[in-house]
Amino acid sequence: MTSGRGLPAVLLTGAPATGKSTLGRLLAARLQAALLDQDVATQPLVDVVQGLLGVDDLDDPRLAGVTRAARYEVLAALAIDNLSAGVPVVLVAPYTTERADPHAWALLRSRLAGAGGAPLLVWLSLPSEEIVRRLRVRGAARDQAKLSGGGAYLRTPGDAAVPSVPHLALPADLPADELVARVLDAFVTPSP
Repeated sequence: MTSGRGLPAVLLTGAPATGKSTLGRLLAARLQAALLDQDVATQPLVDVVQGLLGVDDLDDPRLAGVTRAARYEVLAALAIDNLSAGVPVVLVAPYTTERADPHAWALLRSRLAGAGGAPLLVWLSLPSEEIVRRLRVRGAARDQAKLSGGGAYLRTPGDAAVPSVPHLALPADLPADELVARVLDAFVTPSP
């Protein structure tokens, strides 16, 4: 399934509510991979920092400034440990910097490849109206700041910005089995 390029190292990115975690679970099961979800891996510690700072919004610069690098390093370190042990990985996080900055992507890609991985950045996209609808349905506290502006945050660079680095673009409203098949096909079909 890896075409000799290494173990699958799938990085799922996209705006909130595009189905990254759901697709991550399905892919991890199919690939027999470790599922590394940023929220699951780091949220308990982020909650402590949020309490100390009195900030609820993960995008608030006061919170993001002190937690972002550490949150992403946790994912990278866990991925490298798993890849080094011969276990494929599926990483779930927004990866806003890595998908916007070719240098940041090259560094992460190199680290994963150095541990035996074949990194693939997957971009899940949805129309803005559907993202806002899904955020409302989800009703998570972490989404409240995004909803307070009626989805205006989606019109600024960040969560909804299309990657400027090589990626597999997938419409997140496709059936789950088709999304899984397209990601798996990317590992079977050699990239140009």
